[in-house]
Amino acid sequence: MKRLWLQLTLGFALVILIATLTVGLVANAWAETIFRSYLAQSQAVESGIVQQLADYYALHGAWAGVEPLLELAHPAGMGMGRGPGGMTRSSLALADAAGQVIADPNGLIEAAALSPRERAEALPIMLDGAPVGYLLARSTRGATLPAAAQRFLDALNNTLWVAGGLAAIVGLALGLIIARGLAAPLQRLAAGARRIAAGQLAARVSVRGPVEVQTVATAFNEMAAALEAGEAQRRTMVADIAHELRTPLTVVQGNLQAILDDVYPLNKAEIATIYTATQGLHRLIDDLRELSLAEAGRLDLRLQTACFGPLLARETALFADLAAARNITLRIEADPALPAVQIDSERIAQVLHNLVGNALRYTPAGGSITLRALVQTDTPAAAPPHMRCEVVDTGMGIAAEELPHLFERFYRVDRGRARDSGGSGLGLAIARQIVLLHGGSIGVTSAPDAGARFWFTLPLAARSLPAHEA
Repeated sequence: MKRLWLQLTLGFALVILIATLTVGLVANAWAETIFRSYLAQSQAVESGIVQQLADYYALHGAWAGVEPLLELAHPAGMGMGRGPGGMTRSSLALADAAGQVIADPNGLIEAAALSPRERAEALPIMLDGAPVGYLLARSTRGATLPAAAQRFLDALNNTLWVAGGLAAIVGLALGLIIARGLAAPLQRLAAGARRIAAGQLAARVSVRGPVEVQTVATAFNEMAAALEAGEAQRRTMVADIAHELRTPLTVVQGNLQAILDDVYPLNKAEIATIYTATQGLHRLIDDLRELSLAEAGRLDLRLQTACFGPLLARETALFADLAAARNITLRIEADPALPAVQIDSERIAQVLHNLVGNALRYTPAGGSITLRALVQTDTPAAAPPHMRCEVVDTGMGIAAEELPHLFERFYRVDRGRARDSGGSGLGLAIARQIVLLHGGSIGVTSAPDAGARFWFTLPLAARSLPAHEA
């Protein structure tokens, strides 16, 4: 089985091996070149050729005719003899104070003048404290070195290889540690994923390591939290559906049993009771189907450019009698020149119907409900313009801890009262999905004994309606 940490370790080992070999070979070659150059310069200094050249220049005032002196310096002054193949062990070249080559018997310098590197390497020939020339001495590569010099060079090369080997071992050990460190978070993620697959949705992984690993671990934990919340919501929804179905089914079953046992007479009044219970079941089933379609994005929307004012007026008229019977003031605050919106009028009417119905349910006698529509002005510059609709009541208000849950399925602030009045707890959840499908947003602000303000936004239409259509 190919493990990631093993593959990373082998990769590190290959890189370290190649780097060690490359550095070792280059370092050995460079060390030998530098050592031979140093040896050649030392021999040139010891032979006295530098002082002889200085005396020559002091005597003649120029370098003319210096070539014989330079050629005689090898056997007489330096005692170097010749290496394999007849090549001299050391080569000398002379340049004047400006770096121009004066004498180069062995073709040591390729150009007509010394390069900056060659000038830095050359021995200066000084006269009265000023350089009058430069002597470049180099040992021929491959020439036999003195025994002591060869032993020193071999020891230096061996030291470089040993140092390279130790560095490779340390690097390999560090690579192994790094590889295990990189693979460990992935193993933790795999173990966490297996726990999630086994149904342990509360499983989480520790967030540590490099930033990228932390990002993956954080995303994994967020996914696990979403799955756990979804599973909890699913269980709650199943329990709520069972609870909602139990009450009307119990009514139907009890009444039918009573009729069969001749406890209740078989008349229209009893049948009407059973029929009313089946209507509640039908509403609940319709709401569930509508919510599932909306959440899946499959709810059919017939978007049209429409004026929002008449829609507000129609919904207000539907609740006018009920509001008057409860001594609740119902009013509209909207600009007659409100821009048109792109909406499915029936679906948005459904949203308004739910919000106004809830407001009437929780507003006491003597209170008021205001339906307000205005163009939203606090949107970012890059965002499309929206219209904001608000349903503001003077009812009992909603506690802060209740607000985040109002648009969840089957959630009720006052469960008993809502059930008695026929609510299924799905209205706000459906309203939220309808508004989201329109490209808007929905929310609520409230406080206990301060009323509630439900609001939603809708995108404005790309074109305005003519006056006769509005």
